[in-house]
Amino acid sequence: MCGGAKYIEPSGKEWKVYFPSPKAALPVVRPDGVEWVKWGKRREEQAPGFVLGGWARIDSVEAGKWDKYQPDRVHLAIQAFMEKDAARTSHWIAVPPGKAVDALIISCNYERRLYVVTEATPPEYSWVHDRWPRLVEI
Repeated sequence: MCGGAKYIEPSGKEWKVYFPSPKAALPVVRPDGVEWVKWGKRREEQAPGFVLGGWARIDSVEAGKWDKYQPDRVHLAIQAFMEKDAARTSHWIAVPPGKAVDALIISCNYERRLYVVTEATPPEYSWVHDRWPRLVEI
């Protein structure tokens, strides 16, 4: 489902972001560089109008369930994402060259939040988790 992400700046500085952190934000690819956008909504947050969690299933996106939020479809600038298996062991998975993680940004009350689009995990990683960030060609 993607509980963490790793971004390496052109300067070499590495950032690891984990969804449980109330300050979690993810880097979005923009024409002039990278923009950091707050990642989802946590249970303890007071953020009316935002969807609880940090993920959007591709089947719900394709069925139009997110249309009411008028989402902006974006790509993340991350080099790897983290999944935890049933034993709660973390596994870092590299984003392959030429691919990016698909995401949505929704806006409400002058604030924006980002949701990672997920799909079924590829068979070779099904032992890790049943959902996986959707990787798209760039």
